[in-house]
Formats: sequence, C-alpha cells, structure tokens
Amino acid sequence: MESKSEPLLSNRNPKGGLKTLPFIIANEAFERVASFGLSPNMIFYLKTRYNMETTTATNLILFWSAANGIVPVFGAIVADSYVGRYPMIGFGSIVSLLGMILLWLTTFFPEATKPTTYQFMVLYASFGLMTIGAGGIRASSTAFGADQLINTGDNNLKKSGVLQSYFGWYNVATTSSYIIAVTCIVYIQDHLGWTIGFGIPAVLMFLSAISFFLASPFYIKEKPNSNLLIGLVQVAVASFKNRHINISSQAIDEMYHMRKDSNLLMPSDKLRFLNKACIIKYPEQDLTLDGYASNPWSLCTIDQVEELKALIKVIPILSTEIIFSISVSQGTFGALQAKTMDRHITRNFEIPAGSLGIFMMLTLTLWIALYDRVIIPVASKIRGKPSHLNTKLRMGIGILFSILSMASWAIVESIRRQRAINEGFSDEPEAVVDMSAMWLLPRFVMDGLAEAFYGVAMIEFLYTELPKTMSSIATNLMGLGMSMANLAASAILSAVDCVSRIEGKESWVSNNINKGHYDYYFWFLVGLFMVNFVYYLGCTKFYGPCKSEVNNVFNGSNSSREEE
Repeated sequence: MESKSEPLLSNRNPKGGLKTLPFIIANEAFERVASFGLSPNMIFYLKTRYNMETTTATNLILFWSAANGIVPVFGAIVADSYVGRYPMIGFGSIVSLLGMILLWLTTFFPEATKPTTYQFMVLYASFGLMTIGAGGIRASSTAFGADQLINTGDNNLKKSGVLQSYFGWYNVATTSSYIIAVTCIVYIQDHLGWTIGFGIPAVLMFLSAISFFLASPFYIKEKPNSNLLIGLVQVAVASFKNRHINISSQAIDEMYHMRKDSNLLMPSDKLRFLNKACIIKYPEQDLTLDGYASNPWSLCTIDQVEELKALIKVIPILSTEIIFSISVSQGTFGALQAKTMDRHITRNFEIPAGSLGIFMMLTLTLWIALYDRVIIPVASKIRGKPSHLNTKLRMGIGILFSILSMASWAIVESIRRQRAINEGFSDEPEAVVDMSAMWLLPRFVMDGLAEAFYGVAMIEFLYTELPKTMSSIATNLMGLGMSMANLAASAILSAVDCVSRIEGKESWVSNNINKGHYDYYFWFLVGLFMVNFVYYLGCTKFYGPCKSEVNNVFNGSNSSREEE
C-alpha cells in the first residue's frame, strides 16, 4: 500500500503547495488587521463608554495584550499534541469572530454614567473570546503554512528556497496588517464612530475565516506529533529520580541512551546534573528489545537532555525582553499624550492619536531593508567576505535605543505638560496645547530601531542557539516574553500609582494627564531600562560565544558554527 501512495502526490491537484499560502496568510493578516485595529483606540473607548480611570483602563489593556501572547503557547501545545494545526486555526477563527461580534454589540449599549454589571460581563467576554481565538490562529498559522511546502510531493518546490521566501512574505503581511490597522481602522473609529469602527474589524474577521475554510480541500493536514514539552519535563523528572547516581569525572565511563537517528554520543559538561537523566544503569531493565527506554520518565535520550540544557541556557538573555518590551507596552499613554497635541499634517488632515505608532513600523521596515540591501552588501564588499553584525551586539544596540526612546518621551512630556499649564489647561486633560505631535516622532523612530535591532536579533538568537527540533518553541518564547512584559508593565504602573499617591498627592499617572507627572514615570522607566542594559551585559558575558559568533564585530559566515 505504501508504494501506491507516492504517485498520488503527483496528481493534477496535489494537496499543499503555493496555492494554499494566500488563504493561510490572508487568514492571519485579516485577523491581525481586526485585532490591531481595536487596540490603539481602546483606551478612549473604555474611558468614554465605560467611564474607567486611566490606570484601570490601561491595566485592562495590558492584561489583554499579555493574554494574547500567552494563549498561543498553550494553543501550540494543544495543536501539536492533540488536535492538529488545521482544527486549531479553524476553531480560533470562529471564536475570534464571535468575540469581535460581541465587542461590536457593546457599541449599541446606551451610554450611562455607571455601566451595569451585565455590560461589563459582555465586554470581558468579548476580550476573552478574542484572546482564545487569536491564540488558536497565531499558535499554528505560521507552521501550518510551512507544512504545505515541506510536506508537498513537489521536490522542485522544496528545493527552490520558497520556504525562506514564505517566512519573509509572512512577516510582510503581519507588518502591513499593523500599518493598515493603525491608519484606516483607527481613522474610521475617530471619524465615523465606534459602531462602524468596531463593525469593520468584525467583517474582516468574517472574511478571514471564510478565506481559510475555502481552501480546506487543498490543505495538507498533519496529525499531531509527540509533545516536545513533555520530553523536556521527562528530563527534569528523570534527573530528579536519578539524583543519587554519581557521575564519573570521565564521561566515557558512563553508558548513555542515544536516539537512533542522533549524532550525539555523549551529553555536554554544562549543567551536568541533568546528564543523570540519560545514564543507562541496567541495560536489561532500562531498555526494550528495540532499544527504546522502558520508562521514558526514568531514562531519556541525550538529545532530550541537550534540548533542555539549551532552553535553560538562553533564559537569562531572553529575560531581558521583559523590561525591553515595556517600552512598547506604553502605547496607551502615547495615544493619550498625542490626543492633547496638534496632530495636523496639513490644514485639513489630522493624524489620529492612535495611528502614530505607524512611524515605528515604518522605521522598522525601512531599517531592515537598508540593513539587508545596503549595509550588509557594502560591508561584505569592503571586507571581501560575507559580513554581518553579530546577534548579541544587535540586541545590545536595541536596548540602548529603547533607553534613548524613553528619555526622549520623558523630555517631550515635560515640555508638553508645562505648556498645558502655561496655557491654562490644568483642569482640561483633553485640551489641545500649542505643540505639534511631531515632537513624538523621535520616540517612535527610536522604538522602531530598537525593535529592528533587538527583536530581529532575538529571533535569530533563539533559532540558532536552540536545537532545530525546538524551532516552534523559539517562536512562542518571543510571544511569551512580550506577555510577561505586559504583566510587568501593569505591576509597575500600579505600584507607581500607589506610591505616588502617598500623603494625598496627585498620582504621577493621574487620570488628568496635565495634573499628573507622566514625565516622572517615564524617567523612572529610563532608570529601569539602564539597569536592564547592565543586566544584559552580564548575561552575555556569562553565556559566552554564540554558535554564529566570531571575534570581530562583522563576522564572516564561513566560520559560524564553532560550538555546534
């Protein structure tokens, strides 16, 4: 039977391949346009329609953003271990659509000074459904698209490098989604109201689901594989069970359990206590006749041990993302600040307060294009060999840009607040001061550069340092770090609000932006970012050289695998 299954792949309409990618990419692109389009102005919706204070509304948005990063991790585990990627994306599309419809229905509630418990329940339910839906889509969409290329029967397609192009176009689609969301959707919300402004994302989400299900007959639908996370837990359990084993100073004296298709003969010396998980004590009892572990919770393979070691090793550097990403988490304050400034580009055109984030994305896109198409080729030509900035240096530069960005923001806010007081707007938090919103441009440009250096380098760092079997884990680690940043930002905001109110003083993050001292809050974050930079330097020194790193700042690609 197996010999007859091969020709099926060469039929006139084989499953998978390029024809499925537009539907998969469109699915997530529409979902992100819809979700991104709801985020920038949500602070104003919660303040005006639900009468929330600034701190309360901001914390709710931060928790929502954090959940949107955490849920995909669980979605990926469920998809890869139980239900498969196709059902997970389909489920996510439907649930996300229901959440957006529910949020759209909240715009029909009559405005009230004190919203009812029922109104709040509907609001929170819509957030919950959108989070679960986004988690289902984002957890599996990228990998599902890659499945259509890797598992196709078209050998020419697999050898053509189209997979690399696919990831590139996927990133372009995500960036374009954000740009469309913070321009078109936000502009509609500002000028046509919440009902139409929230209704359009719901329609886009409907199109997202339709575009995905239309191509269902053509998808390659992989069945779930064994869960890598379970394998990592097994190593921890096995090493604990075998904690009484004495490891010889000479690794060759031990007998280790090897995966049949593995090239690893023995585990590394780092984190040696984990090596106890793969030591074979009694071959007759520990192994089956086929050479597999009789009890995988007592005996693991060398590969499993090394995968857990690699994950533990990258955690300190990865943890710097938590403080780094707090800068991006302050977007609601940026919208509040911009709302009180002159946002006119021409006499008749005014940029929506929630759309200024587009400058960050444009900077990110332009720098990546400049780096890949100009800087790298010129540097390579000058040095006579392929050259690039190493990952750790780029991450460090990114953290420095985040410090400069926050310092710029603090200076601008100090000037804006003083002008508001001088113009008599102390009690009018929404009054527009005589100051252009373009003062905020340096902050968005530096945020874009920070993300271009740190964010891209972090993805590269995780992909090169973690084993190839953990590529999906690497993708989710970035989202998890961003979620932790949102939770940290919420905790910091609440602490600053509480401490600054001592002795009856006005909170730094007061509901009235002109009476508060947001500039003090931003300077506090500057200090926190500087501590994060020092911590990062310590982590990189402790980590040692990366697999793709050599001594020079610009590295030749031919000497990039020293530690593999």
